[in-house]
Formats: sequence, structure tokens, C-alpha cells
Amino acid sequence: MVWPMLTGGLVGLGVYVFVRMLLRPRPGVAALVARIDAGSRSMKTHTLSEYDSSFADMSRRGRTVMTALADRFEVLAAQRGWQMSRHRADLTILNRSVGAMLALKVVSGTIMLLVGPLVWGALRLGGLELGPAMPLGLGLLLGLLGFFLPDLSLRAEADQRRREFRRTVGIFLDLVSMNLAGGRGLPEALLAASSVSDHWSVVRIRQTLANARLFGTTPWEALGQLGKEIGLEELESLSGALVLAADDGAKIRQSLAARATTMRRKALSEAEGDEGERSQSMLIAQMLLVVAFLVYLAYPALTALMTEQAI
Repeated sequence: MVWPMLTGGLVGLGVYVFVRMLLRPRPGVAALVARIDAGSRSMKTHTLSEYDSSFADMSRRGRTVMTALADRFEVLAAQRGWQMSRHRADLTILNRSVGAMLALKVVSGTIMLLVGPLVWGALRLGGLELGPAMPLGLGLLLGLLGFFLPDLSLRAEADQRRREFRRTVGIFLDLVSMNLAGGRGLPEALLAASSVSDHWSVVRIRQTLANARLFGTTPWEALGQLGKEIGLEELESLSGALVLAADDGAKIRQSLAARATTMRRKALSEAEGDEGERSQSMLIAQMLLVVAFLVYLAYPALTALMTEQAI
């Protein structure tokens, strides 16, 4: 009876903690100041689209529950001082908050934790005798797996978005160079180049430049800060080049055109490398299929030969 009582106690504790998280907290002054400071530093003054929303794939009720849970975790993270610095750049480029990430991790871990006892019950109904400690160990293992799965998904999505952003930066540099050739100044050329499309990355650049005008900072400083926040080295190096050459229109045009060419070549080489990896993966899959087919053809003959030798 020890293991069932321990399992029941852990489940009850988990339910209690989950209910406490759903209750509306009472944040103190320090927590409110931390949230306001985090919001001003992240410069999140734009409205998120459905594509940028953290819970865009869920139903309306699911989004409501997850948003409320994310808000609770946002307050808790501000109170505890959780920065999640390892995931900060990935969360920023995906327009996700710390609370949304924590809510997703907790819900995923809880669901996987409940899968363990269900699997144990299904195996017992199937006639497989397992000890009473099996559901606890299996549930904890699956719970840990579900808790850390969102980290892997976050990194993969952030890498994909950075690749898209790099391609956008290359096109953006070409547009800035053409606007400079048309006689515009550098700030006007930057703003005009960011107004030609509604792609999420171009919108992000346009909002960053607009926020720079409101906050009284230079556009290149704002672009450098954006590159630092989302972990994009191309924007940071671009900011440094714009700072050094802000007063020399001819040289900055040549520099921007050269940077755009370099970025396109780099993107092309990365695309060729990805295609080569996919080709190798397809070749390995084809070889495995051929080997399996040969084994399928040879198995009856080998079985008959072994049977004759045994007789």
C-alpha cells in the first residue's frame, strides 16, 4: 500500500499546485515594476497576428485558458526573478512571453505525467503483470520528457525564423541601397525600405524603426538592439556599419550592396547544404528499403534451407 499512497499523494500535490496557479495572484509593487520594465525593454508595442500568437493552433476556449495560465506564470516569473536567459532570444524572435513558455511546459509535462498511469492500466487490462511502482516511475519519466519537449520545439522554430529573417535582411539592404541612390537620406531610406511588405520580419523592422523615432534613438541603434534581442548577428554588424558610415552616402551604398550580396551567397550555400543533407537522408532510406526487400525475398529460402539441415 505504500506505493499507491505515495502516488496518490503526488497526484494530489500536483492538483493543488495547479489550482493555486489558476487562482488570481496578488502581485506586489516589485512584481509590477519588473513587468513594466520588461515590457519597455522588449519594446513590444505592436499587435500580434494569429501567426505570431503562442496558442494560435488551439481552440478559442483553449486559448483563453492558456492565456490566463500564461499571465499567472508571467507574474510568478516577475516575482521570482526568472529571466530564462538561455531562451530569451528564441522567445523574442517568436514574440512569445516567458509566461506562455512556462505555461506550455507545465501543461505538456502534466499531460505526459497522466499518460503513465493510463499506459500502466492499459497494460494491466491486456494481461501484463506490472508492479505498483511502475505507474509512478513511468509517469515521472514521461512528465520530465513532456516538460522539456517545448524547449526543443522552441529552438527549432526560432532557428527557422532566423533563417527567414536573414533572407529578409539581405533584401532589405538592397532596398536601402536603392533608396540611397535615389537621393534619400539614411533614416528615410531605412524607413522607406521597411514599408514595402507586410511580411512578419519586415513588419518587425518597420516597428523597430518607428519605435526608435518615438524613443529618440537612432535607427541603427534600434536595429542593433533588435539584432541583440533576437540573436541575429547580421543586424548587429549592420548597426555597427551604419554607425561608422552614417554621414557618407556613397560608401554606405557600396557597403550595403556588398553585404546584401554576401548574405545572398551565404543563404544559397546554406540552402545547398540543406538539400545535400536531404539527398543523403533519402539515399539512406532507399538503401534501407532495398535491404529490407532483399531480406524479405531471402527469408523463405533461408528458412527452408535451415529446416532441411535440421531434418
